[in-house]
Amino acid sequence: MPLFHHGAQRAPASTRGQRRARVLALLAAAVALAALITIPATASAATHKVVIVVGPVGSSTANYIYNARIYAKQARSYGASVTEIYSPYATWGRVKAALQGANMLIYLGHGNGWPSPYYPFNAYTKDGLGLNRTSGAGNSNTKYYGEYYLRTYVKMAANAVVLLNRLCYASGNNEWGTGYPTASTARTRVGNYGYGFLHAGARAVFANGVSSLKSIIYSLFKTNRTMAQVFRADPAYVGTYRSSWQSKRTSWATGIVDPSSRNRFYHSVIGSLGMTAATWR
Repeated sequence: MPLFHHGAQRAPASTRGQRRARVLALLAAAVALAALITIPATASAATHKVVIVVGPVGSSTANYIYNARIYAKQARSYGASVTEIYSPYATWGRVKAALQGANMLIYLGHGNGWPSPYYPFNAYTKDGLGLNRTSGAGNSNTKYYGEYYLRTYVKMAANAVVLLNRLCYASGNNEWGTGYPTASTARTRVGNYGYGFLHAGARAVFANGVSSLKSIIYSLFKTNRTMAQVFRADPAYVGTYRSSWQSKRTSWATGIVDPSSRNRFYHSVIGSLGMTAATWR
């Protein structure tokens, strides 16, 4: 915007009036310039945008929402701007709109990953979000929006972080009651589940299959830990059977799986693990 509007005053009738007009013009310019200078500072101090989504999980939906609200309260206590989208109203249209420019996504719901017993691989349904097919139609009304939808239609903020909670496949695990995967299968699942989010702008994807996300949220907002250190500081971390690898699908990403015993894969992270929480903030 202009510092002042030329031609708004008629020419003064005296030299004194001219001097006075020049002083007023300079003061007006200084005020306008000061206002412009403060705009970037205000923008840089804006709160972080956190989006929390709970997909339909049948009779467990209420419990998932209960935990999601705990995460929402925690993030707000750190000054974040939190958007909550819960089943039966968690449609792709609402979630997609909320995720644009988001600094953090927290998702609780069904996971549909790969490799799995459900052949063949399908980028439209695998390794994404299980959401409501239609709004307001109950908590068993599920449609999967896979990695294709994330990498094609979502643009998160620079250095965004994704936290996945209580999903099958995302941390490398099987579905409940179907045994346990090999380490190789678990690593492949983590790499695949992270792919869509990492190509939507995220720099790290954490997955806790059974444990709380509270420690990770705290570390991101309140410490200067790297993503690898955030992962290790989580009470879910065991370390005994931990392994890491370089992702084949996302060349810059490193993955870590940390099973609680030899083949219980409920804790993982993938991304730019040297990035600090301060950089995320």
